[in-house]
Amino acid sequence: MARPSILVTGGLGFIGSHTAVCLHEAGYEPILLDNLSNSNRSALDGISSLMGYTPTFIEGDVCDPDLLRRLFEEHNIEATIHFAAFKAVGESIAEPLKYYQNNMGGLMSLLEVMKETGKNKVVFSSSCTVYGEPDQVPVTESSPTKEAESPYGATKQMGERVLRDMQWAEVQCLRYFNPIGAHPSAAIGELPLGVPNNLIPYLTQTVAGIRQELTVFGGDYDTPDGTCIRDYIHVMDLAEAHVVSLKRLLENQAQERFEVFNIGTGDGYSVLDVINTFEKVNGLPVPHRIGERRDGDVIQVWADTSRVNSVLGWKTQRGLEDMLRDAWRWQQRIASQ
Repeated sequence: MARPSILVTGGLGFIGSHTAVCLHEAGYEPILLDNLSNSNRSALDGISSLMGYTPTFIEGDVCDPDLLRRLFEEHNIEATIHFAAFKAVGESIAEPLKYYQNNMGGLMSLLEVMKETGKNKVVFSSSCTVYGEPDQVPVTESSPTKEAESPYGATKQMGERVLRDMQWAEVQCLRYFNPIGAHPSAAIGELPLGVPNNLIPYLTQTVAGIRQELTVFGGDYDTPDGTCIRDYIHVMDLAEAHVVSLKRLLENQAQERFEVFNIGTGDGYSVLDVINTFEKVNGLPVPHRIGERRDGDVIQVWADTSRVNSVLGWKTQRGLEDMLRDAWRWQQRIASQ
């Protein structure tokens, strides 16, 4: 029996690459689309080594509807997992037009082709940024969304609104918290181009000697140690959540046309917690200093995961120590190449 073909936009990116492997292990055929604007073709080698064969990869842009039409026709796409988007808060503030054009344009092109081809199932990569600075933590799926702190956050809010308005579409909207770590084999991991915008790759590059020191953006927030608090989730747990969510769509188990789930651990860790835990599990110091606050940063947010635990039957299997151990193993591997 043929494996169902699943289009994975942004398929060579950090989350997309890990999800591709999990899709294969669950009996699906991932079709990977990526324009390599913030990813590297070398990820395909890592994916292939874990899958035992090289999956279909198309270098192209999700903003190109003609390309999408060909993919849907040639590969008989059953559903889409839509990752492809720019995702750096700071960069979005500096270059808002770039974010609106890419993040919204890509979603519009995808929906146009989905509707034309009669394929209505999509898992959407959203974000906890839709909650803004929450009044209460942890946040539930019914917590109010607030005016976005950044253009990046605004594109996720608008993306959700667009998908809600598509009455013909069946949507699983996954609001990620902060994915980190790497595949335990170190075959794939986070490989940002240029200077990293996220905490963990900058931290591991600092420990590896690529960066001089890690700047902690703000040490005077109203938190126990003065640094921002986030819900860090292992990228493998996040990838597995996509497979469970996709299965719910394909087996028509969803109770509503548009369903939202927080994908996190339910625990909040400060930036200093992360640094201290990294030093503990890897036995290495993290050169760092406290710097100025950064525009667009939320002070603290972590997930209430009771809905995803009960409805999808999914929960995280890996803790912060696992995340930081795997992230360092990945950094060591790419440094040795």
